[in-house]
Amino acid sequence: MTKHNILVVEDEPKMAVYVKMGLEENDYLIDIASDGRMGAEMALENNYSAIVLDISLPKLNGYEVCRIIRQNKPKQPILMLSAHNKIEDKLAGFDTGTDDYLVKPFDFSELLARLKSVLIRSEPTIAEESHIIKVGNLEINTDSKEVKRANLKIELTAKEFNLLQYLALHKNKVISRHELLEKIWGISFDTGTNVIDVYINFLRKKIDLPAYPKLIHTYVGMGYILKEVSDAN
Repeated sequence: MTKHNILVVEDEPKMAVYVKMGLEENDYLIDIASDGRMGAEMALENNYSAIVLDISLPKLNGYEVCRIIRQNKPKQPILMLSAHNKIEDKLAGFDTGTDDYLVKPFDFSELLARLKSVLIRSEPTIAEESHIIKVGNLEINTDSKEVKRANLKIELTAKEFNLLQYLALHKNKVISRHELLEKIWGISFDTGTNVIDVYINFLRKKIDLPAYPKLIHTYVGMGYILKEVSDAN
C-alpha cells in the first residue's frame, strides 16, 4: 500500500517536529516548510496527498498560501491549523478553500482523525465517476469543479462546492445538519455551530437566483434538500 505524503507548513519548530514525528509514527511521509512562501512553492512543485497548513506564517500567511494552492490545484486536500477559534476565523479559512480547520492546542489523535477524514473525502466515489451532476438547469462538473446554472458559470469556494456536490449527489433526499457536518466538515458531534446555515445561505445567494426556480429547500427541524420542485417548507 502506497504511503501518503504530507506537506506540513509550520514555522514553529517545536510544533513542526511534534506533527512530523506523530505522523511518521502513523506511517505518513512528511515534508516540512517553515514559511508560507516555501510552503506554496513546495505545494505547487510536488504532488502531496494532503497539506497541513498553519495560518500564522512569515512571508505569506496560511490564507494566502491556501488561495495560491486552490488557484493551481483545486482538488488538493488542505487541513488548516490556527490558534484562533472564533467562527469568523473558521469561516475565513473555509472561504479561502481549506477542507477542514483545527484549533490549536489540539490532541494529536484529533489531528490524525481530521487528516484521515480529509484524505477519505478527497478520494473519488462511484457516484462521482460520471463527473456531471444535473439538477434542473444546474450542472455540476465534479472533475473540473465548475458549476453552471442555465449555462452561466457560478464561482464557488472549495467548501461551497463540496457542500453543493454532496447535496446534488443525494438530490431529492433530505440531508440532516448532523450528516452535513460529518461529511463536509468532518465533525462527528454537535458543536452548536451555525456553519451549515451560513454556507447554505452562501449557496442560495449564488445558486437560487430570482430568475430561476428555487433548488435549495429547508425542511424545518430535518435538514436541507436539493430538488427541482419548490413545494418544500
